[in-house]
Amino acid sequence: MAIETMADLSESPDMAQGMTDQREFDRGEPPPQLVAAVERLSARMGEVREAVGRVIFGQWGVVDESLITLLSGGHALLIGVPGLGKTRLVETLGQVLGLAEKRIQCTPDLMPADILGSEVLEESDTGRRSFRFIEGPVFCQLLMADEINRASPRTQSALLQAMQERRVSVAGHYQALPKPFHVLATQNPLEQEGTYPLPEAQLDRFLLEIDVVYPDRAAERTILLATTGAEEERPTQIMTAEELLAAQNLVRQVPVGESVVNAILDLVRWSRPDESGLPEVARHVAWGPGPRAAQALMLASRARAIVQGRLSPSVDDVIALAAPVLRHRMALNFAARADGITIADLIRTLCARLS
Repeated sequence: MAIETMADLSESPDMAQGMTDQREFDRGEPPPQLVAAVERLSARMGEVREAVGRVIFGQWGVVDESLITLLSGGHALLIGVPGLGKTRLVETLGQVLGLAEKRIQCTPDLMPADILGSEVLEESDTGRRSFRFIEGPVFCQLLMADEINRASPRTQSALLQAMQERRVSVAGHYQALPKPFHVLATQNPLEQEGTYPLPEAQLDRFLLEIDVVYPDRAAERTILLATTGAEEERPTQIMTAEELLAAQNLVRQVPVGESVVNAILDLVRWSRPDESGLPEVARHVAWGPGPRAAQALMLASRARAIVQGRLSPSVDDVIALAAPVLRHRMALNFAARADGITIADLIRTLCARLS
């Protein structure tokens, strides 16, 4: 299998040395093994994208950003009104990528044990008593947390540990989560009554914040015809969990040019009011993104290049991913609201300085 070959390459010391030799890449001579591996993965991701597109219509930007998130090994926060196919998207991704997928509906009375699991006391036929751990829905490879902002802070903190550490603590014992482990959470931007805003620490754990918008007329017509008939298109499995893990390892070995590294550093540091030196940022931003934003841009840019069939990322990838990476990692102050400035406006201004 193509991905199995890439896994073998990534475990080879010689290949790891070649992939991390930035000087060789700067001379325009990327290792031939890396080129072949990336080409195979790009072809496979094209098949994945096509399989998802047969079920999810008119949301190519959302599909691409979701695949970038999974290739990068991260989590995503899907923002959109009800009825735009967010649940269907997560289910489809799980089936196409061969991941064990589960879903939780977040409500204010949802407790940490409802998603993590709990220990129960059992008694055997001989009268011997012992505790047995019953796994909750978080023990999966792709978890959909529907309307995550409706969960209480206690439950959100339990999910935060799972997202960051890939393990959970139950009854004083750590339980490792399956690999890979990804959370695709949804949030309704309209109805805020009875919700608990996600703390900044948890927002920072989401690699991308993905805006799910209304489909255009042609896509909505396709949805009408494809989903109201006697039969619906079923997703086809293209990859396995093991192949996705190997692909994530390959993404981390893709070389990045010095211009891209500088663009990422510039963009993130320009977004901080204390370091920016830009008057619009100093006046309108309360706090900016931390180093995790730069890490997210680096990984996501690599993954985007592979999804689009390229060996290495460019500054255009950084610009394209600036909004989904930065908008949930920045906060505006009162002056920005008074001036009618939005985070999207600021990010566009910063990206214009890179072009």
